Amino acid sequence: MKRFLNLTKRYPLSVVLIVVIWVLCLIPAFPETPLNEFSMIDKWTHLVMYGTLVAVIWWEYLRQHNTRNARSLFVWAFLAPVVMGGLVELAQAYCTGGRRSGEWFDFLANSLGVVLGTLIGMLLAAIRAKARRDT
Repeated sequence: MKRFLNLTKRYPLSVVLIVVIWVLCLIPAFPETPLNEFSMIDKWTHLVMYGTLVAVIWWEYLRQHNTRNARSLFVWAFLAPVVMGGLVELAQAYCTGGRRSGEWFDFLANSLGVVLGTLIGMLLAAIRAKARRDT
């Protein structure tokens, strides 16, 4: 429990985003909105949610550490969100009583969001490294 509280203190936005993603993905259904008119809005939503999550993980990681640990970033800012995306889809398929469905294309959108967030995070790391070299 102490480790979780420490993690929450060091990565508060990441923890909030993880909880929000789980809640949004497991609530029974969304009401109709004008956004439903857009083609594949569901897939775009997944991509943006996971891209934002991973970019925030990178940002909070870079804020907390002076040096990058590639293994740690791979596990926590790439692999864990991909696994979470798969678990969310499985939970939708098997734990919502048929009100939500797990989809392979949602998992693909989640994973593409992770890749996009990783690219943004790498860009943030490069900018930070350049700024440190210039000072």
